[in-house]
Amino acid sequence: MNFNDFDALSFDCYGTLIDWEAGIATVLRAWAGTHGLRMSDEHLLTAYSAHEAQAEADHPGDLYPRILARAMRGLGAQLGVPVSDGEAESLAVSVPDWPAFPDSAEALERLSRRYRLIILSNVDRASFAGSNKRLGTTFTSILTAEDVGSYKPDPRNFEALAREAERLGVAEGRLLHVAQSLFHDHVPAKAAGLPTVWINRRHDNAGWGATPEPSAGVTPDWTFTSMRAFADAVDAGNA
Repeated sequence: MNFNDFDALSFDCYGTLIDWEAGIATVLRAWAGTHGLRMSDEHLLTAYSAHEAQAEADHPGDLYPRILARAMRGLGAQLGVPVSDGEAESLAVSVPDWPAFPDSAEALERLSRRYRLIILSNVDRASFAGSNKRLGTTFTSILTAEDVGSYKPDPRNFEALAREAERLGVAEGRLLHVAQSLFHDHVPAKAAGLPTVWINRRHDNAGWGATPEPSAGVTPDWTFTSMRAFADAVDAGNA
């Protein structure tokens, strides 16, 4: 395969284009400090990750702000630290404040010259709209958990992506999925028969952070440490 083999790119958003770990850690750090809990951001994120994934699996119809609130309450219960309604809500409403990675907008602009761009994200429409203001990108299609009624890694999300690609006239085999999370994206995307690009944002960090460890071994077709490096490789391959 090479990058000329594709007509469309589908993207995870949070962790790939938006720095969700920075956004979540900001809220969790303030909560932990208020209650005298001495944990690093990395330990907080690692502990948090299982609770978000569990909330998404148990409550697939919940909008993402409610998932965030449930996950924070679960984390508090695990650590024996109270989470008030206001503290849970502070995480629930924080998504539009999460920063974009510095290279995301420019890389997306370059990629949009060659491909249709599709979002497949574990989020609700309103929260994503806030994030997209930071990305400044007009996506061909936006598929959220709110639209699908489930959260990745549920295969229904990738079934919805396949239907959308077909609706757009993207031929089979001409869609490439781009994501950071092996757990949420690469394992189910590969199971759905999609080639993938891993944007390994955590290449300098040990462990999995806010993303659970993948449930199965998976080998992405390409790996880059940033969106900029991916866009550079596409440009070089199409020169």
